[in-house]
Amino acid sequence: MNLTVARLTARGLLGSRRGVLLLIVPVVLLLISVIGRSTSADKHDLAVSVLGQLGLGTLVPILGLVVGTGVIATEIDDGSIVYLLAKPLPRWQIITTKLTVAIGVTWAVAAVPMLAGGLILYGTQDGLAAGYFLGTLVAGAAYSAVFLLLGVVTRHAVVAGLAYALVWESLVGNYVSGAKTLSIQQWGLSVAKATANAGALDAKVALGVAVPLLIVVTVAATALATVKLAGLTLASDD
Repeated sequence: MNLTVARLTARGLLGSRRGVLLLIVPVVLLLISVIGRSTSADKHDLAVSVLGQLGLGTLVPILGLVVGTGVIATEIDDGSIVYLLAKPLPRWQIITTKLTVAIGVTWAVAAVPMLAGGLILYGTQDGLAAGYFLGTLVAGAAYSAVFLLLGVVTRHAVVAGLAYALVWESLVGNYVSGAKTLSIQQWGLSVAKATANAGALDAKVALGVAVPLLIVVTVAATALATVKLAGLTLASDD
């Protein structure tokens, strides 16, 4: 990890309009949690709806998209990536540094508010808050890697990422049984279920399948992003 690259990446990400969005989304989740706590609805079902469907199902992939593409796509689009590539830094170090920043920011704006929201809505009962917290950690890391890869391979990373997050994850992955196995959201939910007390959550993908897939996708996306960035260097040199 290169500290200079990490500092510049974090400054560019948090100092832009993306930074405002990254603050608004978790605040909205916490406000909904506070309002939900004061209602007479069943607190378990409400927590599952807010943390599972809204949080892990919608807000986490969107935040992962904003952060994952934001750490590199903007630099590629405006051409400033050339200055970074001109430095004598291994391409894998650039990618892993940016991914580390992306994962850290995603955890801060997604996982921590999920834990806080869970505690507000349901306390420590059934390990529900801890389950969604851990599920968000692993899903957030995978989303960061996948969307970082999109930021390297296409100039339409945000559009492609939204299509994946909203169409595949939220629509196809939730309602088509065979597609659930290939959904980062469902993998995160499987980890959440394993952490919470038995019966507190329902996951469609077995933990023994979800964990290896999370690892494979995260590592593969990181490796491919490194290869593609190296190719971008060669194209610049031409």
